[in-house]
Amino acid sequence: MKVNESALSVFQQHDIPSKILALSTLADPDYGDLFTLVTSAASAGSPEQWARAAFENVAGRQGQFIWRVLLGLRLEQQPSRVAGWKIADRGDNWIRLEARSWMLTGHLLVVVDDDRVSLGTFVNYDRPVAALVWTPLSAVHRQLAPGLLRDTYGVLRRLGDHG
Repeated sequence: MKVNESALSVFQQHDIPSKILALSTLADPDYGDLFTLVTSAASAGSPEQWARAAFENVAGRQGQFIWRVLLGLRLEQQPSRVAGWKIADRGDNWIRLEARSWMLTGHLLVVVDDDRVSLGTFVNYDRPVAALVWTPLSAVHRQLAPGLLRDTYGVLRRLGDHG
């Protein structure tokens, strides 16, 4: 059965649950958001598989440009990293990626439950200029996040069908 990826439900949680916030080690992040894709196929991929598909396959070069050039994140391409982000910690149903630049610290969190996949983004402003840079970029981020999750679902579905 073919699933229309654009019809998949993605919503932004404005009140981030404390159990999700606790997975980011940023004590009091200056920015945080959480987007959730509802799908019965969520647990078909591990948190790392969801993260790799999202940040390596879907975000790809556009993501690398934003992360490296606009945000100045120091990313290292290694097999043990996801799109250059350090795998900082993980549990059975979640993974936390971390990266730093000269002005900010970022955490990406992927949480996989039975019927949903959540993407959390948390940012600490290490220097005041970070707010000037991230504030307009965060608006773009919030526009792109639902499509990122939907497209990642499609990538994982195709990999499952052919891989």
